[in-house]
Amino acid sequence: MTLHLYLARKYTLTLVAIIGLFGAILVLLGMVDELRNFDIGTITFSDALRLTALKVPADLYLILPLIALLATLSMFLGLARTSELVVTRASGRSALRSVIAPAATAFTYGVIAVAIFNPIVAVTSTKYELLSNRFKDGEVNILSVSDEGLWLRQASPKGQTVIRAARANAEGTQFFDVTFLNFSKDGTPIWRIEATRADLTPQGWDVRDAKRWDLDRDIPNPEAAATVEEHLVVPSDLTRQRIRDSFASPNAVSIWDLRDFIGELDRAGFAALPHRVWFQMELALPLMMVAMVLVGAALTMRHVRFGKTGPVVVLAFTLGLTLFFLRNFAQVMGENGQIPVALAAWSPPAAGILMALGLLLHLEDG
Repeated sequence: MTLHLYLARKYTLTLVAIIGLFGAILVLLGMVDELRNFDIGTITFSDALRLTALKVPADLYLILPLIALLATLSMFLGLARTSELVVTRASGRSALRSVIAPAATAFTYGVIAVAIFNPIVAVTSTKYELLSNRFKDGEVNILSVSDEGLWLRQASPKGQTVIRAARANAEGTQFFDVTFLNFSKDGTPIWRIEATRADLTPQGWDVRDAKRWDLDRDIPNPEAAATVEEHLVVPSDLTRQRIRDSFASPNAVSIWDLRDFIGELDRAGFAALPHRVWFQMELALPLMMVAMVLVGAALTMRHVRFGKTGPVVVLAFTLGLTLFFLRNFAQVMGENGQIPVALAAWSPPAAGILMALGLLLHLEDG
């Protein structure tokens, strides 16, 4: 038990050090990137630092499996240089038992990352997008989904228009039981339209079976002056891609709220396959961390006197990097519906763990 605690503490310190190193590098690169993305005078140095601080947690979370791999390589190489691995093996402890503590530690930190760090990343990612869009053009088209349906805000020449619909098609180009409410720049309502259906066209929203109310203050009774029109066009600069881009991306929704958000997307008529894949992949993240630890340990649990340390480290990192990209490739295939969601999320960590265990048993305990 003492040795397990020692290895767990050693792995924790190495993991924290590498996270700090990558965090510092990402802050420096992010500052340069943010200053280059905006015109001169658009943002100040403090604004760039604020944007970078909001973006770095998501970047660190994305490469967390690779950080776990690098921490494993660094720790076991250090143990090999100090001959601690030799002493451990001489005491009769197998390589498989020696890797239990780092693997369990990585699994624990994976669970903590999903349960705690994931909601933090969701908040910072959302704030980053809002702040970045505000610096770019000042107006943001926002689509949100709730139990009451879906809500969309679009810019208009005189202010903005809020759109509410009971449901939509999967592409976001057809809204049903839709309401348009136009506001001036000072927040005063100008007109309201209710319709059974609205189709997005290059000219704007093609509204069918509509009833329009003019909410001008000079009209004492808007209902008496309301008009019914079989067809009218509401101008809009929205496109299908812009509507889809305005969705909350899966990583911008907390893991604790993701299941409810998926249900709301289903009720609204939108495809929620990317969010389902992301949800399952988040649940599989702790196992992915374990797979990275096992891959790194399988090739570095050897004494440095055996030589060829450099090629072995490069090979271990290459295998881990391949597993990382295999995970991303499986995610893309799952989001496109080419493979089942469970297969996309759970097969990469399972394959990594089985491969690493095979290497470990063959090279160290075989």
